[in-house]
Amino acid sequence: MALRYKTRKWLALLILVVALPLYIVVALNLVTLFERPSVLVELLIYVGLGVVWAFPLKFVFKGIGQPDPDA
Repeated sequence: MALRYKTRKWLALLILVVALPLYIVVALNLVTLFERPSVLVELLIYVGLGVVWAFPLKFVFKGIGQPDPDA
């Protein structure tokens, strides 16, 4: 299902303003559930979690910075 440009733009905004901060809070809480790892391991965990959220949502953000193709 192809989303229209305006729909993808609003969805991207919603993801960045609401879902991403919630994802950050959940990621921080998951890491703190366990004993604090070394700084390097903790950095790798945060970098990995920072990249993982973008892959399933790549289709939403692709082309958002371009002018509206329907206009």
